[in-house]
Amino acid sequence: MADGNLPDQRGEKVVAVNVRLKPIGQSDQPVLVNYSHVGLAQGLAYVDFGFLEPALLGAVTQRVHQGEALPKYVEGTRTARVALPLDALVRLHQQLAQVVTGLLHKPTAQS
Repeated sequence: MADGNLPDQRGEKVVAVNVRLKPIGQSDQPVLVNYSHVGLAQGLAYVDFGFLEPALLGAVTQRVHQGEALPKYVEGTRTARVALPLDALVRLHQQLAQVVTGLLHKPTAQS
């Protein structure tokens, strides 16, 4: 369904189904990422996840505060690339919005 037609746009009913994903290889091991980028091409959303060394980020921030020129680019490690059809991207967006909304309304220990 990478054609961009979403279920609700065509009057179709959206149904929730429980899904259990089995890990393969070492995919069940968590990977720390502190950078993400989304690009669109050929009807798919490509989501890249990566890791930038915290010391590098600190050095770039320090250069900005000192008025120095920024580097043309910084190098990091791509930890994963996920290609999503656009309807899956919309569902991911909805799921992330629900999680963020829950975090915003969750009382903190300081409240």
